[in-house]
Amino acid sequence: MSTPLSHFPANAQRDFAAETCAKLRSAGFEALWAGGCVRDMVLGAAPKDYDVATSATPQQVIELFGQRRTVPVGVSFGVVMVLGPRPECGQIEVATFRSDGEYRDGRRPSTVTFCSAEEDARRRDFTINGMFYDPVAEQVIDYVGGRSDLQARIVRAIGDPTARFTEDKLRMLRAVRFAATYEFSIEDATRDAMRTL
Repeated sequence: MSTPLSHFPANAQRDFAAETCAKLRSAGFEALWAGGCVRDMVLGAAPKDYDVATSATPQQVIELFGQRRTVPVGVSFGVVMVLGPRPECGQIEVATFRSDGEYRDGRRPSTVTFCSAEEDARRRDFTINGMFYDPVAEQVIDYVGGRSDLQARIVRAIGDPTARFTEDKLRMLRAVRFAATYEFSIEDATRDAMRTL
């Protein structure tokens, strides 16, 4: 079900996302594409934008790409925006692999801890958004069953749906949006948690 990267038309943002990963890797860090761009590629659609997840800390990302090409948009959550060398390259959100602490406001974690790629995948919202992609090996890395759920056309929360929705209430609306956009069904336990909450 996955479409190789070489099957998509070349574009400046995709090339910049690949270069971002390559630069992080050459500095000794793990770096993968993450989230919606991976979902879209597995579905055979060209991604609209790209996000990178990495083992580099925000400070290491800033040092590697330089202060003039980075914007610390969410350093407390491990997120730095890296600006492309040309306007057509856009910008890439680079986020450190993280696990989340307690959610107190139903939207954002009170703390984050930097961790492994697998732990990062398991804290995300839905299996279809929890995959990574290695742009060098052109390989999907799937710790949460996202590929099989895409094939089955299902929106499923990662882990305990009630916990995922209690952490971030916006995820319930996202579930409906993904189901409507892709004409997927919502998995039973995920739907039951939405109704309860």
